[in-house]
Amino acid sequence: MTATPSGGSAPEPPGRWSDLERPPLNATGLRRALVRPGGLWTSLDVVEVTGSTNTDLAERAAAGTVPEGAVLVSEEQSAGRGRLDRHWVAPARSGIFVSVLLRPGPAVPATRWGWLPLLAGVATATAVSRTAGTDTALKWPNDLLVTVDGEERKAGGVLSERVGDGDVVLGIGLNVSLGADELPVPGAGSLALAGAVSTDRDPILRAVLRSLEQWYGDWRAAEGDPARSGLLEAYAAGCATLGRAVRAVLPGDREISGEAVALDGDGRLVLRTDGGGREAVGAGDIVHLRPRG
Repeated sequence: MTATPSGGSAPEPPGRWSDLERPPLNATGLRRALVRPGGLWTSLDVVEVTGSTNTDLAERAAAGTVPEGAVLVSEEQSAGRGRLDRHWVAPARSGIFVSVLLRPGPAVPATRWGWLPLLAGVATATAVSRTAGTDTALKWPNDLLVTVDGEERKAGGVLSERVGDGDVVLGIGLNVSLGADELPVPGAGSLALAGAVSTDRDPILRAVLRSLEQWYGDWRAAEGDPARSGLLEAYAAGCATLGRAVRAVLPGDREISGEAVALDGDGRLVLRTDGGGREAVGAGDIVHLRPRG
């Protein structure tokens, strides 16, 4: 304990085991399971807290200090970011906050790198369904949805950022054990609230990274072709946006409404607009207007 001027003592800061319901990740065990010769993951670091794992890993990549396959995990993020610069915050050890460094070129043309966040969404959704026993769905382009009390809720997301000419940093955020009173915004969810059979973050993180390694390897071997790698079919099968009436809020505050009918070869969402035409959306915010069925 630390003495105070009045002769009393100041409380010690919360330790890694201060919340027994949310134990720390086992960094040594994760490295032993995931970092191996010939595998994609070349290093794995777990830090207690950071502003953003994406920002930190991007800085290391820009400095040339990390190889492809570097993995950075934080127990807590104070300035996590989602798509469209939205904040992503959660209590310490309540979720998974991980970023990975990928260098898809020259095997994959840069024109196909836009599929990487969709690939990460498929990898995460399949791993979570298998490990946590939670039904998951994807909201285009890269939100992970779960069902809480019969309502679709966002429990995770992917942020993809290019660094320099050849690096891509993929960040994955996943709400695992958050309770209803801890959700950052209305409409958010967590695996716990969705009835997960397990909220142990170690096996969930291992499953996510193994799934990402497999999907990335298949996609890269297919030179980024989403059809030949199976990515297009898998994403369409798990996408809750397709077949729905949606409103797309596009850059510049332009909005279009229609039915989401397909993904094109670049991973863009194709809408059949209310006027009868078709328009491909590559960036923007998608609002589901009615439930499936």
